[in-house]
Parts: sequence; structure tokens; C-alpha cells
Amino acid sequence: MKKRLTLTFPKRSIQMPVTYRLAKDFNVAANIIRAQVAPNQVGKLVVELSGDIDQLDAAIDWMRSQDIGISLVGREIIIDEDACVHCGLCTGVCPTEALTLEPQTFRLQFTRSRCIVCEQCIPTCPVQAISTNL
Repeated sequence: MKKRLTLTFPKRSIQMPVTYRLAKDFNVAANIIRAQVAPNQVGKLVVELSGDIDQLDAAIDWMRSQDIGISLVGREIIIDEDACVHCGLCTGVCPTEALTLEPQTFRLQFTRSRCIVCEQCIPTCPVQAISTNL
């Protein structure tokens, strides 16, 4: 099973090796999608956790016990078809190739199932046709 979460670390636990502990203690794989972590500041980490449902729940309970804030990621990328000019700039920054240009028509194609909501495409769009639902 997979769960996509946003983890918020208090300043005092920013140095904690969370992904190591998830793998070692709970047999949970953590795919880091986005990280904003700096010494002596609140840190944010967007991760996709993979593992057995019971192990995922135990890992989430452990993180909460360490005062790590946890919220499920429910955001999705939205593309305004009327505003999109199909320039393809977003395809160059998409790490999962969820955004591609159709070879025959050169129109933007969005494969939602491949999207990890890293949001790298949003600032790249020159006409601001890409956003999130939250």
C-alpha cells in the first residue's frame, strides 16, 4: 500500500533520521517528493510511503509520537485547457513524465496517474495554466 504525506518537523527534531528509521524499524520505503529542511527552522517533507498497511500505520503512529505533524496529501495538479498554449515548457521539468507533448499534434498530454504533485510545473508555465486544487 502507498500513502502520500506531508511531514512537518519541529525545529528540535530536524536532525532526526526519519527515513532511515522508517526503513529499519518499520520496513517502510519512503520516496521523498519534496523537501524544505534547514537547521534551526521548521522542516517540511512530502513523501510517498510504501509498505504493509499495518507497518504504515505503526510508522505514522511513531512519527506522531515524535511530534512530527502529518497530513495526507490530497492535492492534484489542474491544467486550465483554455489557458494552456501547449508550449511544452512544463514537460522539461516533470520528473515522472506525467506531462508530455503528443508527437503528432504537439498538444499537452497529462497522465494524472504518473503525477506525484511535486509542483515543479507550476512556476514553469508562462501563462499560469497549471495550479493545484488546494
